[in-house]
Amino acid sequence: MSSVLEIRNLHVSVEDKPILKGVNLTVRQGEVHALMGPNGTGKSTLAYTLMGHPGYTVTAGQVIFKGVDVLELEPDERSRLGIFLAFQYPVAIPGVSVANFLRTAINARRKAANAADKGISIPEFRKLLKAKMDLLQMNHEFAGRYLNDGFSGGEKKRAEILQLATLEPQIAILDETDSGLDIDALRIVASGVNTLAGPELGVLVITHYQRILNYIKPQFVHVMHQGRIVETGGADLALHLEEHGYDWVREKHAD
Repeated sequence: MSSVLEIRNLHVSVEDKPILKGVNLTVRQGEVHALMGPNGTGKSTLAYTLMGHPGYTVTAGQVIFKGVDVLELEPDERSRLGIFLAFQYPVAIPGVSVANFLRTAINARRKAANAADKGISIPEFRKLLKAKMDLLQMNHEFAGRYLNDGFSGGEKKRAEILQLATLEPQIAILDETDSGLDIDALRIVASGVNTLAGPELGVLVITHYQRILNYIKPQFVHVMHQGRIVETGGADLALHLEEHGYDWVREKHAD
């Protein structure tokens, strides 16, 4: 049975200012969704709320995943349940290698599931990481670099995709992963997402522009306006937005 992320009538405020005003969205394992909309409509607010950022206050609604309201869970518990967030602006961690970061993350999950777990052995982890990097066509030297320290925009996003591949969630939220990428980096990152997307992984791509959807093909496209999802369609909806912009959305859904 596939896992389903179900967002029900979600209302969220930041510093007492309402941002999300009744978001309804269902993402199933194996599906690729794109969430589009002008800046300031609440797309990133939705992403951070789903992962439990403390700066966002939920005032109404539910987010159900695997029969649990994840709004009642801490961010690490949401991650262990099978939800992943790739950040728009990943943070650098000097002194911590990509490999050590990923091994620590795996061991934290194993420890939470079983307090007696001794963690993944170094040989086993090296084999796992090598397999994931080969899958994503990444140079193995990348694993020895400090996480995001001195990385280009494309390298930061590739590190996020490597985390996604290694942690194997059921639902991945990509918050404007295309932000700041040139066309070559965009293709590389999109290729990684396409490699991982499939029956075991549902993906919610949050983006302002249609261009990433030239490489990641969604089955469903949603348009957010003033804190709500106001339009839903197929991939052709993204092409319509590319051609006509968002003015027609604003006019159609003007309060």
